[in-house]
Amino acid sequence: MTSLSTRARRAATLGIAATLFPAMTVLGPSGPAAAEVQALHDIARSTAARATCVPGSTPESGLQGDVPAADRDNGRSTQGYTCNITRVGSYGGHGGGVVSAAFDTCVYIGSFIPGSFAGPAVGVQVLDVADPANPVLIGALTEPAMLAGTWESLKVNTTRKLLAATGAPFLTGAGLMSVYDISDCRHPRLLNPGAGSNLSIPLPITAHEGGFSPDGNTYWSSGVAPGLVSAIDLRDPARPRVIWQGLPGPSMHGMGFSADGNRLYLTNNMGGVTIMDISAVQRRDPDPVVPVLSETTWTDGWATQHAIPVTYGGTPYLFAPDEAGSGGVKLIDISDETRPRVANSIKLEINLPENLDTALASSMGGSIFSYDPHYCTADRPADPTALACAWFGSGIRVFDVRDPFQVTEIGYYNPPARKNDADRIVNSAHKTMSVIGAPVLGANALMQAITSGVFDPGQALSTRSGQVVFGDMSSDWCTSPPHWQGNQLWVSCNDNTYSTLALDPTVYTPPADQQTTIGS
Repeated sequence: MTSLSTRARRAATLGIAATLFPAMTVLGPSGPAAAEVQALHDIARSTAARATCVPGSTPESGLQGDVPAADRDNGRSTQGYTCNITRVGSYGGHGGGVVSAAFDTCVYIGSFIPGSFAGPAVGVQVLDVADPANPVLIGALTEPAMLAGTWESLKVNTTRKLLAATGAPFLTGAGLMSVYDISDCRHPRLLNPGAGSNLSIPLPITAHEGGFSPDGNTYWSSGVAPGLVSAIDLRDPARPRVIWQGLPGPSMHGMGFSADGNRLYLTNNMGGVTIMDISAVQRRDPDPVVPVLSETTWTDGWATQHAIPVTYGGTPYLFAPDEAGSGGVKLIDISDETRPRVANSIKLEINLPENLDTALASSMGGSIFSYDPHYCTADRPADPTALACAWFGSGIRVFDVRDPFQVTEIGYYNPPARKNDADRIVNSAHKTMSVIGAPVLGANALMQAITSGVFDPGQALSTRSGQVVFGDMSSDWCTSPPHWQGNQLWVSCNDNTYSTLALDPTVYTPPADQQTTIGS
């Protein structure tokens, strides 16, 4: 039997080799040339109205979304911040990867190298949350893709009760993918022991992001460099096969799908979204052509993470978070697919151009991100009432979006910093990436603030200004999509691993048709 450490080394080696030798991938037809690019240059300068905190909350001490330098230095951030949200259960564990997933009464904690194969939390951790107040670790998934780091690819399809992920050891990976039957969520069953899971039978894919089509018959995988996008047929999960590939852009990211599976809303690492007609793939045409219907880019934020299709009064929109650059979460009207329109932006006070000097002062020494959204979930696809977002540095933020043009924050939970427990959280993506202490991914937004004359160099200085390397873990990173469960949110943050949160009933009433809506 192959030892675990040997399998891990082989998985990492395969991912590196496949990335360096793209000839292993055969490109399919990409369809007609892309539509004209629509470039948007406006910078949103408004924020979601602050939440009014109920008694018993422990609110933020600074700007909305900020973890002030003083709080980081004096230990206040190790207590966390709450407003209308309480933690009712947790599993501290050894940290979480970038994206985790939930199904039924289980949570699957994403993996991140080197901790994912160096132990003690090996592979994707399986938690039983049947008692939300007392989550229990019950197992782990240790196929090569799970050991290699699942990054943003660990996703569930509820229709077919499938869990899948691709392996991405060093930002981008290749070749590795495992698919599980989770009809018994506590005991995932590997369905593809051959292609994708067997190291000698790699799939011709790149990996970083991924997601299911709504019917669960196709898993789409994208790598960040290059921006290769692959459609993988899972009608027979035991025999996954690539049925289309293309390069819609130099660096593509996450995605969302229309309810019928005929549209792919593909996000762009440069900032933007591309709408593609994937109906030929959905139909399983023998030689599918995938036209690009529109390509929209913007300068207010970049590394657009994923797209959440929703409707308001029957009109289709996307919620699209920008992972970097203080762009917040955009609301995009896609009623004209050839010319999408940004209808609103959801930002916190710390994201405004005039506050980025304060953001730099407090986030220095916290790692490469400062305060930006990562993954969000709506509480239903049609006329959503609330949007919950995992926000780098700022915790879990929950917004009332019944009127998407007048958004109000109704609660937040920024978990306690585990800076005094850093040696334990070996699987934390935050810990691994804290080798860099400066928030370098916010540089473009800082330049915009400087250029527009609203950046005060004096305000940007603090006791933390010299911490350009080796971040001190003085705030957590929340990056995983929150899972709606009535008045509860099941969340995974990098350092705190897993928490069950409860929204105060005075600020949120779950709709009867509540459905966690992530887009893919």
